[in-house]
Amino acid sequence: MTLEAGLAEFLTHLGLERNASDKTVKSYREDLTQALQFARERLGKGSIAPADWSTRLLRAFVAWLHEQQYSKATIARRLAAVRSFGKFLCRQGVLGQNPALGLRGPRQEKKLPHFLTVPDVQKLLAAPDPSGWAGSRDRALLETLYSAGLRVSELVGLDLADADLNDGVIVVRGKGKKERLALLGPAAISALSAWLPERGALLSRAGADSPAVFLNKDGGRLTARSVGRLLAGYLQLAGLDPRTSPHTLRHSFATHLLDAGADIRGVQELLGHKSLNTTQVYTHVTTQRLQDSYRKAHPRAE
Repeated sequence: MTLEAGLAEFLTHLGLERNASDKTVKSYREDLTQALQFARERLGKGSIAPADWSTRLLRAFVAWLHEQQYSKATIARRLAAVRSFGKFLCRQGVLGQNPALGLRGPRQEKKLPHFLTVPDVQKLLAAPDPSGWAGSRDRALLETLYSAGLRVSELVGLDLADADLNDGVIVVRGKGKKERLALLGPAAISALSAWLPERGALLSRAGADSPAVFLNKDGGRLTARSVGRLLAGYLQLAGLDPRTSPHTLRHSFATHLLDAGADIRGVQELLGHKSLNTTQVYTHVTTQRLQDSYRKAHPRAE
């Protein structure tokens, strides 16, 4: 078997057996296609045999990525993809051992996520004018995004059958098609309750039928790109940081919960994080804010 054929099997395995999202499969395909292309050029071969896939070759690939000035995050992702591919090939009996295991990735700089303060979130949520159908939708959309801490893909993927406004819960399909329950606060429930009649009227006008909660003017499902565009407009209207993205509201949701004393395990569950380490980045945010306050206020801090 060539490694090109092995890659095709690996991508199928990711999609069908591990339920990886299309975005994840695409990312692995791009990363590993680049690694195989490097190997072909380096070895002067038309295809790569398992015996060619050595630690020495992969170390040269990582060195080349550094020379091309790829970011540390990109290099780390490429290396993770190569490790996963090697692990798969070992399980398939194609390789005797994984040549990527001994490779070390670049030291990652820990970046704290950008988030909005509570007053800024309140400004943003008040920006849409709910008197028209679009403003009603946008108010409900932003309230839901922040109240439930959703990813934008989860938001636009919401169907009417997923929402129970009486109990204030929604079924969310997250990464890897895993389902979780998310909570809606009173403001989000109120905004959604106001939007749903407008939604029905919109579908009637458009002569359309869609299960989606959030619709465009033609009655079709709203896209993640559209959410980004409408958010940008409301940020400008509210005079808020234009760096803010839909994901910023998810960061803000987690930060505000932990600031208020929420249990980190509960926040992990609400966010749908597989690992607690992913959630712990928000504790660094809150700790840094405490340190900043301490340095400003304590007479012996300077």
